[in-house]
Amino acid sequence: MAGNDFDPNQLSTSQQEALGTYTAVTNQDPAAALPLLERSQWNVQIAIAKFFDGEAPDPIEEARASLASSSPAPPSQSSHQETLMNGFSRSPRPRNPSRLDPAPRIVPQPDTQNVYRPPFLLAILFTPFNLLYRLLSGSFRLFTYLFPFLPRLLAGSPGSRVQPRRQRDTTGRKPLNPRDTAARFVREFEEEYGQHDLKFFENGYAQAYDLAKKDLKFLLVVLLSPEHDDTSAFVRGTLLSPEVVSYINDPQNKIILWAGSVQDSEAYQVSTALNCSKFPFAALVAHTPQDSSRSMSTIGRISGLVPPSAFVPRLRSAISQHSATLERARLSRSEQQATRNLREEQNSAYERSLAQDRERARQRREEENARLRVEREAKAKADAAERENHNLEQWKQWRAQRILPEPTSSGDDVTRVSIRMTSGERVVRKFRAEADIEELYALVECYDVLLSSSASTKVTEPPNYQHQYRFRLVSPLPRAVHDIASGATIGNQIGRSGNLLVEPIDDDEDDA
Repeated sequence: MAGNDFDPNQLSTSQQEALGTYTAVTNQDPAAALPLLERSQWNVQIAIAKFFDGEAPDPIEEARASLASSSPAPPSQSSHQETLMNGFSRSPRPRNPSRLDPAPRIVPQPDTQNVYRPPFLLAILFTPFNLLYRLLSGSFRLFTYLFPFLPRLLAGSPGSRVQPRRQRDTTGRKPLNPRDTAARFVREFEEEYGQHDLKFFENGYAQAYDLAKKDLKFLLVVLLSPEHDDTSAFVRGTLLSPEVVSYINDPQNKIILWAGSVQDSEAYQVSTALNCSKFPFAALVAHTPQDSSRSMSTIGRISGLVPPSAFVPRLRSAISQHSATLERARLSRSEQQATRNLREEQNSAYERSLAQDRERARQRREEENARLRVEREAKAKADAAERENHNLEQWKQWRAQRILPEPTSSGDDVTRVSIRMTSGERVVRKFRAEADIEELYALVECYDVLLSSSASTKVTEPPNYQHQYRFRLVSPLPRAVHDIASGATIGNQIGRSGNLLVEPIDDDEDDA
């Protein structure tokens, strides 16, 4: 009856009710649940207890097994196989007991996080169908409530199969995110068992898992079931015992403690992933580099009510067996980190040296550009001064040719002027009284050209040149400046005769 061809019609009505109740609680497949119910004499409570707490060994079956093992087994030709390559070997080969079970990373996703909300237009379009569905489903639930025997009759009809009902959360616990779930567990743990010295990891299992993998530490997972009879005794007598607390909190053991209640979705998923068979349950998870560089495996399990005298040695044994492997992994990571740090320091030093070289090259370029700029400015000034001197000499020669000749006779229309040069030489000359005062300035400016001029070639005025006199003519007593900008004549400014001094104009006065 427990074979692969499972037919619920072969069961009686009481057996079908027991099977339906059992599968609704355990969410187990009916064909797989049938053997356990048969061993439990179709007692649903005993079967559920065996499913969650683990099935205890049957003394009658153990006696039969011991008698069968004590009698010599007849020789079989198929028990040994002889080959030329390996001699005698047993077939089939036994399973490797040193193979560790992988510990997956669990990220809880509560049902409340997977609610699909259709767009607003679709919601409006499907509102009549939604109302009709709710009306029919409510009527069907009312009908089954009034006539409870109909589902059992439908389940026993030909072609039907007992379907396990979905296990609903009847604890009334609100689904929270992993951090808040851990904080709620710690708060409820302290309210139930009082203050303690255990350092629970107050975050999700996935975060504790990642931290243990990153820091190469041992992750101790403790799963509790509040409905279990041994939970209180395990927590008070084992988990909170001074021996266990001191061993878990010892920094040298490198243990991260994460605990949870199976009433929460995350802890329930972790119990399923770690193959929890009995509560209370503790598992030790660690990185196993011999499997892969990122693998995490369950290196130890402790199920049921275990005293501290056995709990700590089992933890110590599992940790001691894998401490050497983790220590080698830590040394390897330290070497890799040291190599990485050295490479980063070398790159940083190279970048600093390169930056210094770039700064020196920039400074050299700036200095070279400044030197070239100064040279260009100096050359420009020299060229300008040379061009100014050339234009000044050309202008002097041109203006010297245009100075009015000195009158030969004396009269009212002639003014005699005595000019004392800046060199101390005195020049006396006659000018026409109606001549412009600029004639006096031109005579002083071109006096050296007049003295040294021996050529009769004509010189043109330099183009784009505006001459400025760098001196002024002053009458000493009373002091009077004869400014060229006044435009007056020599007769009006000086009269019949006069003495004049040549005063140079400084650059500061010119700027002012």
